[in-house]
Amino acid sequence: MRCVIARFPFDLTRSGVLESMKGIKPEHASGESVIIGRRTYPVKQVGQVITRQDRRDFSAGEVLRAMTQLGFTCRDLPPAPAPTRALNPLQQASAMLGAPVAA
Repeated sequence: MRCVIARFPFDLTRSGVLESMKGIKPEHASGESVIIGRRTYPVKQVGQVITRQDRRDFSAGEVLRAMTQLGFTCRDLPPAPAPTRALNPLQQASAMLGAPVAA
């Protein structure tokens, strides 16, 4: 499959990506990731290995699109936690001192 990553064309195949990633130890994937074989790799690590370019030269979206089209399982960023209700300074101080329970 022909794709463009960082303005450069690449002819990628599923078997070629598998071969390129063979023997590469996955870094900790805290954001977007790609499952290749039985391992989960960060998208930027995969992009760096298959394109031989610096990670700053391409976006994670470009690599995610290419890996999805090749049939790899991709995961996006985990959903952000729901914002908690912030206490004003008086409420926070009262909570820290063990505010009495209202009857």
